[in-house]
Amino acid sequence: MNHLNVSDYIAKSDFRRFHFILLIIGFFCVIFDGYDTAVFGAILPPMMKEWHLSAVEAGALGSYSLFGMLFGSITFGVLADRFGRKRMVAATVVLFSLFTALGGVASGPKLFGLFRFMAGLGLGGILPNAIALLTDYSPKKTRTTITAIVMCGYCLGGMLSPLIGILAIGHYGWRFVLWMGAVPLILLPLAYRYMPESSFILLREGRREALLAVLARINPSATIDPDVQFVEAHEVSERIPLAGLFSEGRALSTVMFTAAIFFHLILGYGLINWLPKLMLEAGFTMNSSLMFLVVLQCGAIVGTVAMGYAGDHFSLRRILAGLYLLGTVTMILFALNRNPTWAYVLIALAGVPVVGAQNLVQVYMSQFYPAFVRSTALGFSSSVARIGGMLGPILAGWLVSMSFSIHSMFFAFAIPGVLSALAISVVRQSCASDRSRGAQGRLGVPMIGEMEK
Repeated sequence: MNHLNVSDYIAKSDFRRFHFILLIIGFFCVIFDGYDTAVFGAILPPMMKEWHLSAVEAGALGSYSLFGMLFGSITFGVLADRFGRKRMVAATVVLFSLFTALGGVASGPKLFGLFRFMAGLGLGGILPNAIALLTDYSPKKTRTTITAIVMCGYCLGGMLSPLIGILAIGHYGWRFVLWMGAVPLILLPLAYRYMPESSFILLREGRREALLAVLARINPSATIDPDVQFVEAHEVSERIPLAGLFSEGRALSTVMFTAAIFFHLILGYGLINWLPKLMLEAGFTMNSSLMFLVVLQCGAIVGTVAMGYAGDHFSLRRILAGLYLLGTVTMILFALNRNPTWAYVLIALAGVPVVGAQNLVQVYMSQFYPAFVRSTALGFSSSVARIGGMLGPILAGWLVSMSFSIHSMFFAFAIPGVLSALAISVVRQSCASDRSRGAQGRLGVPMIGEMEK
């Protein structure tokens, strides 16, 4: 009987219409993930004024969605590796869209905090699954570039929040910015129709015709023997995905990935949530302060695409270590800067490591781990590291309440970059999925009910 290794077939494919549609769907999902994640920073100043919040109270409120992400990342990551990424992508989009919009009708901080926690569950779960699904089906020669382009949607969403805030808050109030978060609920049915399920899930569930249909979309000109036996490089019936993160020598790398994201999220979420407020304190107007978030995300888009292209040709680990150190350098330069024009330039440059590196590390992880634990790996590391994301806004709020100057704040933001660079440098590339696959050989995994003839 003929055998067809599904992962190898997909990896050797060319970029076609199927991949373009998947890219558009992923881009759509990630845009609104970025929008809903950054929306708190855009509405923070007017919300603090309306509800008479102190800096510490506002910082705590900003951490509620991050607390939800902590649970959402690991929960939906594990569920996706057991029951399918397509279903979990849809579930997470519904969660973060619905509860972000409901935040716009909250009567006070307590109800708003609850809604942000619920939205955080979806926000934490969408990226691990969207990135894993893209990695499942992308051609190997352009895998990093494709995923990096989709991750630019996160930056674009992060730009839309302050832009809509600039245009709408003065006329319609800060709640309108939250209501815009409901847009994905309208478009989700169409996206769900064209979204494929992961090949290893179709293989595990014995959905032979569905898998053949997906492979035909990947390469319409190819002819697949109807009697072919599909095989995979890894055992797709794995029941405990978490165990796969610490097997085959991946334990140390899992810990280091988590540490790198942890320290980086202290910087990322602390800066994104507090940048408009810090710029207001520095003497900029409300609109100018929000524009800093736009400039930050512009730098992130350029950096993500450029680094994604570089990642298809050079070591992602080395690129990431350099980006983390660049984050430290830009924060130090910003702390020393006294020129308003250079402030915009430095913030644009900071967008490359502050946001772009966070995008790229998830791309790296999606390629490092085998398919059957890909969502779990992204979800686990993101979930544990979210504690850093929660600490970022709280620590920034505490520093503001202690009357730290804006320049001292940026000196503090410089520290996490060094720690992230050290952590990512310890990741053992020799244990990456592509290399371990070659070493261990290929396991024939018949579909359910399929017997050798």
